[in-house]
Amino acid sequence: MNFGQKISLLAAASLLTVSSAVAQISPGDLAKPHEFLEGIPNCTKCHVLGSKINGDKCLDCHTEIRERLSEGKGYHSSAEVKGKQCIECHSDHHGKNFDMIHFNPADFDHRLAGFELSKPHAELKCGDCHNAKFIKSEKARAKKYTYLGLNASCLTCHADYHLGTLSSSCLNCHGPETFKTAPAFSHDKARFRLLGKHRSVECVKCHKFETINGSKFQEFRGVAFASCINCHTDPHQGKFGQDCRRCHNEESFQVVKGMNNFDHNKTNYPLVDKHLSVDCRACHKTKFTDPVKHDRCTDCHEDYHKGQFSKNGVSPDCSDCHNIKGFTIFSYTIERHNMGTFPLKGAHVAEPCSDCHKQQGSWQFRNIGTKCVDCHPDIHKSFIDEKFYPGSKCLTCHNESDWHIIAYDHSVTSFQLTGAHMKQPCTTCHMKPGPSGARLQKFAGMSGDCYTCHNDVHHGQFDLNGSTDCAACHGTDRWTPAKFDHNKTAFRLDGKHVNVPCAGCHKPQREGNATFTVYKIKDFRCESCHF
Repeated sequence: MNFGQKISLLAAASLLTVSSAVAQISPGDLAKPHEFLEGIPNCTKCHVLGSKINGDKCLDCHTEIRERLSEGKGYHSSAEVKGKQCIECHSDHHGKNFDMIHFNPADFDHRLAGFELSKPHAELKCGDCHNAKFIKSEKARAKKYTYLGLNASCLTCHADYHLGTLSSSCLNCHGPETFKTAPAFSHDKARFRLLGKHRSVECVKCHKFETINGSKFQEFRGVAFASCINCHTDPHQGKFGQDCRRCHNEESFQVVKGMNNFDHNKTNYPLVDKHLSVDCRACHKTKFTDPVKHDRCTDCHEDYHKGQFSKNGVSPDCSDCHNIKGFTIFSYTIERHNMGTFPLKGAHVAEPCSDCHKQQGSWQFRNIGTKCVDCHPDIHKSFIDEKFYPGSKCLTCHNESDWHIIAYDHSVTSFQLTGAHMKQPCTTCHMKPGPSGARLQKFAGMSGDCYTCHNDVHHGQFDLNGSTDCAACHGTDRWTPAKFDHNKTAFRLDGKHVNVPCAGCHKPQREGNATFTVYKIKDFRCESCHF
């Protein structure tokens, strides 16, 4: 091999080495939108050396996506995409013709973009809205195709029919289905509420059409309504002024009030309070001059209580309890209530009438019961023998001022309360926590043995036949052994022993997790204590 052939072979090997290195660095050609980034010097524009692709670098170029993300808007801010890296959906290096956006418009859930498609939007083609003529952003509009650049405002795509005279938020009045009606609009929220016959007048009667700059326009703002004559012709030609309401109302011009200046107080029945707002025709069914019965409330009003207060077939007049300021205002006093079959005492005085007299949805004043259990559930039923509170009479233990104040004669039971037991609330013994922590009632079948409530601190030293009689040494006033007499034990105290503290002989002892004082000393020879 001559020198020239060697040089040629070396050059070929060098080219193969460079080509192999490039092939190892780049996994493939970039797609056409990214082809301007081809070449090793551009790698770090997308890649972070020694790490994976960082989405922040993508957003350095795709600023329109970054802006949407910062505002929390659009598809990329939805729960389906948020938190993902760009590379998870938009990979590259798969060839120039690779489609980095895997998107099927037919399967896309438009709600993820922050704009739910309702009819007729759902029936449109994507390009009907995602169209350059509706895109405000110049950068987005310059793209060959894009779904960015639109906002959810109706006026982005639709012309402003009202020419800026009303709010730009069309959905305040219209629905998305059609602009022809305004189902969300309520004239009651306008400055001119529609009353009476006005409700059946066609809109165009007041809101006229006109043409402005070649466009059809209907006037909704600025329509005068301060006076009836703004719309209606005055047949009286101003003779009675311009306040039509003095004689007429919105129901009909044919109906004449004609009574505005009439002084009802000059009759035998002056109008006061609620009667002042009653329409004349409600009482005067025929001519105004025909006499009207008015001696009793029921001459006009039905007996709301349906005869519950009648005696011998005659109901008392409503005015016995109510007045004409309103039927909800009554003058039936507690003193009058206490003259009935159920005097109000204690907490019952503060109860609203409806708690007892309207339990079934309608007012009832007869035969609603006088026993506690007629209104209150008997929570002790099946827990306490009825002989201790005959007829479920709660007052056997409780009083009407406060359920928590209890006065029960415990001596009628098999366990008489003495000493410190008399100071304990009933719940200490009769309402103890169950396995779940909830307090459970227990009255029947309770033992009178001390150890059923109290722990045996003597660790069974004084058990006789499986039971400890605490009362042999202790009283119920305190735990000190007031009844204990050492001289009745197997070791009488005499001499110096009398002054020795108990702890001098009775030492604490530990068994398992329990520590207790030993009182049952088996060996009490002198040498067992004295050395």
